[in-house]
Amino acid sequence: MIKRLIEPSIRRAMETYPSVTLFGPRQCGKTTLARSMFPGFSYANLEESRTRELASSDPNEFFHAYPEPVIVDEIQRVPELLSTIQYRIDERKLKGQYIITGSRQMALKSSVVQSLAGRTAVIDMLPLSLRELSDSGIRLGKEEQILAGGMPFLYDGEGKEPSRYYSDYVDTYVSRDIADMSQIHDMDRFMRFLRLLAGRTGQLVNASALAGDVGVSSTTIGSWMSLLEASRLIYVLKPWYRSRTSQVVKTPKIYFTDTGVACFLLGITTPGQVLRDPLYGSLFENMVVIEALKARYDSYVADDGLFFYRTGNGTEIDLMLDRRGMMDLFEIKAGQAVDGYYLRAMRSFIQKYGEARMHVVFSGDGCGYLGADFLNYMDVYGMFMETEEPYRLSFTK
Repeated sequence: MIKRLIEPSIRRAMETYPSVTLFGPRQCGKTTLARSMFPGFSYANLEESRTRELASSDPNEFFHAYPEPVIVDEIQRVPELLSTIQYRIDERKLKGQYIITGSRQMALKSSVVQSLAGRTAVIDMLPLSLRELSDSGIRLGKEEQILAGGMPFLYDGEGKEPSRYYSDYVDTYVSRDIADMSQIHDMDRFMRFLRLLAGRTGQLVNASALAGDVGVSSTTIGSWMSLLEASRLIYVLKPWYRSRTSQVVKTPKIYFTDTGVACFLLGITTPGQVLRDPLYGSLFENMVVIEALKARYDSYVADDGLFFYRTGNGTEIDLMLDRRGMMDLFEIKAGQAVDGYYLRAMRSFIQKYGEARMHVVFSGDGCGYLGADFLNYMDVYGMFMETEEPYRLSFTK
């Protein structure tokens, strides 16, 4: 099993709180990690009909069958069980008794926070990061990596084909999560929406334009976007602006939390197609942005602090990390080299808003740490300086 960088955060939280709640997309490794970390815990999978029925009909008997400490998997199947967990936590007053996992974010996270306020640590988790893969000795070329994404199943043994896996993944995702969460009457249109959204990765999303292309209302598009975000299939990157009167674009950008899903939806099935696709630059940017998000989650920060910046005249900074005291600006390029042209937007931002650190992430061949096929990460202070560990981007605390 590949070691997950989020593990220390989970252990610390279990020493502090009675429970830890892990949120993340399906098959990102939540259950595998929980069971490997706490092999002596009882395990209850609420996807199983009998277990789910017992939890719904007789919660006390459920905990007799699955005594604490316990891993309760896919809590969204029986959210009412949270009230029983709250009662038992208050009665027992013990730390580290529950690992709760869930594959949906918004409404369920609200329910968890409300029911278990002060009793649980909520930790977000995503598929495998590039650093986790590298630390385990897995080093793919950048086009192969974009195609494969980070789902652990693809790295568990030999002969796993990304296109086949993600085909099954999207089918399962649609039939289980989306169908369960909302009444979607026209799945053909919804799948068309998914494919069109993949074609807009890394771009500003215009709901009205999408609605016209799909043939539904903009309200429906907004609802579907919320569903995808709730299931952690997409990540919505918000724009940074100092005040609401600033002349900057306030429309968010979207990224898929796994580039393998985006490639499947775009019909990309080989590394060569990744390289030749007109969206190659956007897919590369998608990978970098999600790597930043994973690093923030792994360090268990309360707010990911990630933004982008774009003015009405088109000046854009691909990614920003607001550390509340120092701003890091990132230009992301899929090209093989960088030059001063890439610094213009960041220098413009610094002239307007003050001191910030400039960085360039690109896919060139100058990287000695992980080899020529990997990302190159460079700090820019008037000159280019290659870091020793390009994949360990400065996105942690």
